[in-house]
Amino acid sequence: MADRSRRRRLRRTLLAALVTFSVAVPVSGAARPAAVPAPAPTVLGPLRDASAAALEERYGVSRADIRAAGRAASGHGDLKRAASLRAMAAPGRQFLSFDGRDGGRSVEVVGELSGARRVAVLVPGAGVGLDAYGRLRRGAVALQRELGQGGAVVAWLGYRSPATVGPASVTDGRAAEAAPGLRQLVDRLGAALPGARITLLCHSYGSVICARAASGTPADAIVLYGSPGTGAEDVAALRTGARVWAGRGGGDWIARVPHVRVRVPFVGAVGFGTDPVAERFGAEVFDAGGGGHSDYLLPRSRSLTNLARIASGRAQLEAGRD
Repeated sequence: MADRSRRRRLRRTLLAALVTFSVAVPVSGAARPAAVPAPAPTVLGPLRDASAAALEERYGVSRADIRAAGRAASGHGDLKRAASLRAMAAPGRQFLSFDGRDGGRSVEVVGELSGARRVAVLVPGAGVGLDAYGRLRRGAVALQRELGQGGAVVAWLGYRSPATVGPASVTDGRAAEAAPGLRQLVDRLGAALPGARITLLCHSYGSVICARAASGTPADAIVLYGSPGTGAEDVAALRTGARVWAGRGGGDWIARVPHVRVRVPFVGAVGFGTDPVAERFGAEVFDAGGGGHSDYLLPRSRSLTNLARIASGRAQLEAGRD
């Protein structure tokens, strides 16, 4: 009886939050400037060749597209977006693809993808976009350093990330839209780099996308960290042959999110169900240290060390340091 009462309270809390988000977000959004315009990107064929020469050609095309988007943002008067794009177009940056329209999409490589033996694909959560891209980039750089020689990181911003607080962040609509693109990227990486170990590192709302993309993926491992849930009841429901890991930092506020999934008329399912670090979910739980929701890829953190070890296929994880 107590358990049933608790579930009812959790459902009420979640529904109350949804109503708040549904009212607050459109009102706050009404004052925002129009979407920053950007030209259509150059049409690139699918990634089939991961040779150094072929990759450098793609990087050059994407760099030109980023610079064109930067000029458009500057002409529009959005100096923040223009500054972010200037940094993204700097010499040495490596983008497999870029599209500045509709908030922006990009796929950046950190490290040498050609001949890489270990590839970690970072799938970010809510609140990440071109204007806040530096945070994703810093995490990718830190992870690549931890992976070392023979390791490459692919920072995948392949979808319109929802606001951290808003109805889109508690429903799986954006994840459903994003999953086919992520699955396609992993398929192409697997074909272009036969024998390479591919790991999906899925943060927060990104774990919902990874769960949607899990079935049939050639990825060797899927790591869910800082996750609110995935929409799946357990690992078996993901229908994947990949090894599934889960972790949560001791200071991560996501632990307080109700792990329920409720059907709401005209909205669909709200919430993401089973906690991935719960025993009944069935993932292998790794020690993510004591950090907060945005701290998993901080240099010298226990979470970063263990994420890199999972991506490298090393079974021995580190504990007892942060």
